[in-house]
Amino acid sequence: MSSSYLIVVGVDGSPGGRRALQWAAREAAGRGGAVQAVIAWSWDGLEYGPVAATQPQEEAERAGRLLDREIKELVARNGSSLPVAGEVIEGRPAEVLSAAGRAADLLVLGSHGHSRVRHTVLGSVSEDCIRRATCPVVVIPVPVEHPDAAAEPVLRT
Repeated sequence: MSSSYLIVVGVDGSPGGRRALQWAAREAAGRGGAVQAVIAWSWDGLEYGPVAATQPQEEAERAGRLLDREIKELVARNGSSLPVAGEVIEGRPAEVLSAAGRAADLLVLGSHGHSRVRHTVLGSVSEDCIRRATCPVVVIPVPVEHPDAAAEPVLRT
């Protein structure tokens, strides 16, 4: 990619990953930069649940299709003027994203909003990336659900 400002963003097909990709695209557009969307895949299936593939190549192809779909949806929402490239890399997500971020000006990740217990058991890709990163890291949070405005008390002075 020839742009001078590069944003690497982790993509995994989750709503958090989509929010991160969308945010990275807006940020790159505002800076005249480019987006490198990266998806990590692993044959053992520990990162993404049960493995449906019967060979490693099938899992790599599945990851590639997912990444292509996410990029196509991004381009459909935002137009095709933003340079976006995709890369499918074998490995643990935190290791893959941290390594990809070494060539970037910014690493963007989506939060999954897991509970504290699940986080303790599974760990956090975002936390691991923050520890390993050689560039600034932005973690896009899970949207907070707002209670019904009518149920909120209104203070008047």
